[in-house]
Amino acid sequence: LDKAALPMTVQRFVALGFASQSGSIVQPELMSKPDGVRSALQELKISEPKGQLLALCPGAEYGPAKQWPVEYFAQVAEEMMMQGWSVWLFGSEKDRVIGEEIVLQLGKERRALENLAGRTTLEQAIDLMSLSTVVVGNDSGLMHVAAALDRDLVAIYGSSDPGFTPPLNPRAKILDLSLECSPCFKRECPLGHYDCLRQLEPVQVLGAIGEFSA
Repeated sequence: LDKAALPMTVQRFVALGFASQSGSIVQPELMSKPDGVRSALQELKISEPKGQLLALCPGAEYGPAKQWPVEYFAQVAEEMMMQGWSVWLFGSEKDRVIGEEIVLQLGKERRALENLAGRTTLEQAIDLMSLSTVVVGNDSGLMHVAAALDRDLVAIYGSSDPGFTPPLNPRAKILDLSLECSPCFKRECPLGHYDCLRQLEPVQVLGAIGEFSA
């Protein structure tokens, strides 16, 4: 494979599958049906939000060098709930603890918060995320799900490269500090400071969310 001609991971998979070096791809699309949404809501015993919904995807299977700090996710959740939004946390069973940490940090401000991490199947996560107004997530599988659902999306990059694994949605807002030490593609920060994530502060994410309605 010509990596200069095919800079993105998805282009290389397409080239392997179709024996083509053109790099041509189409925007992936996931469709959610109302019956699936209703079934997921009923099974999880949650109500459909009456107003705007922020979906947060705070996990990243690859490792902590791709995970924006938990306290930053909590700050974003708190601010958006103060503005009247509901906030749902999505993730796998491995992300349940991260979700619980966010819930604990919010304390009394968790009335409009649902921690769905570890509670849904992938199909249910897709159906429920389709209800979201905006999704904020790390470079992870669920971030790409949000892009395929055509949700307004803020994608946060740390040790990975947004040019290599970007969300395939032209509306997505990519936040990446492009520090001298990144992208390093490591699971853990080799320098021990995680500056590529820690220096990307909640105000920047909140600003990106606000741009969708500007």
